Amino acid sequence: MKIKILSLFALVGLLLASTGCAGYRLGSMLPDDIKTVYIPSFINETSEPLIEIECQRGLVEALQRDGSLKIASEENADAIARVVLRSYTLEPTVYDTTRRSDVQQYRIRITARLLMTRRADDSVIVERPSVQGEGVFIVSGDLSSSKRLGLPVAATDLGNKLVQQMVEAW
Repeated sequence: MKIKILSLFALVGLLLASTGCAGYRLGSMLPDDIKTVYIPSFINETSEPLIEIECQRGLVEALQRDGSLKIASEENADAIARVVLRSYTLEPTVYDTTRRSDVQQYRIRITARLLMTRRADDSVIVERPSVQGEGVFIVSGDLSSSKRLGLPVAATDLGNKLVQQMVEAW
């Protein structure tokens, strides 16, 4: 009798454990016909010059790390991912304890719009009006030089979040 009850509990436990993964899918959630993507130059609508170059690099590297989509030329791609950089903000996060007017650390926040379409018919695959990436940097010397050190961190974070929206949005 004890063996039957233990067997029943084991069976119920196995059934409950297996239903937890029923909707899980390993890898990309993209449609089966989307294997490659073309990344045109980012459009920079912010007041910060030349950040589009670093942000596009961040997306390309994130796509290469993820491996769900291969980067292709426009003619050979299944999809086109257009990114518009909408805002670039600096937010003070740490102040000098002796002089409250001196900022020691800033957070860079970059907001982008993502539109991924099928190349063949221009139908929308993924559209996200607001994807944010951020990074922090310590001020050492002048602010302009310090911002250049913080931008790659924010651009990498933005690239990772764009890829996440591209391949996991389904």
